[in-house]
Amino acid sequence: MAVRRIKLNGKEVRADYQSVVSGTAESSEQLLHWLREQHGQIGPKFGCGISQCGACTVLVDGAITRSCVTQVHTVVERAEVRTLDGLSKKNDHPLQKAFVELQAGQCGFCLNGMVMGVLGWLEERMRNRNRTVPTQAEIKDFLSGGADRSKPNYLCRCGTHYRIVAAVEKAAKEMLR
Repeated sequence: MAVRRIKLNGKEVRADYQSVVSGTAESSEQLLHWLREQHGQIGPKFGCGISQCGACTVLVDGAITRSCVTQVHTVVERAEVRTLDGLSKKNDHPLQKAFVELQAGQCGFCLNGMVMGVLGWLEERMRNRNRTVPTQAEIKDFLSGGADRSKPNYLCRCGTHYRIVAAVEKAAKEMLR
């Protein structure tokens, strides 16, 4: 059985992963299931299973990654994987605080992946030396996948879209101070 070692939310972990279908290492279980079942990560959720909704979003070496369509064997050895479970110990990250304060979620199913996607987007902007607070139009474009067709969108069926945009804007102001 194959083993993958990663740095999960700052801690080195390792676990077997299952080869699927062909029984070879070239086809393995999804990262989402491996994180949830082998490592107890409840942040990433199974939504659509085809990379359309974003509920399963995690960061792999800082890149926004849909864990429902990412096979474990494609995650490089010792990659840094971040999930909502490790974002902060007291749920006091600016994104978490803003989403709660502005009541940006109702059912909360999509929020785990949405927070991680926004975090990856904001951190990418900062790495690219863009320290401006994104406008509401930029936030809407990011969340809808409209800004860059190579970036996935995020679906929320609860109808809190205005609050989500406001929460992202508020968190970005805090993160960019």
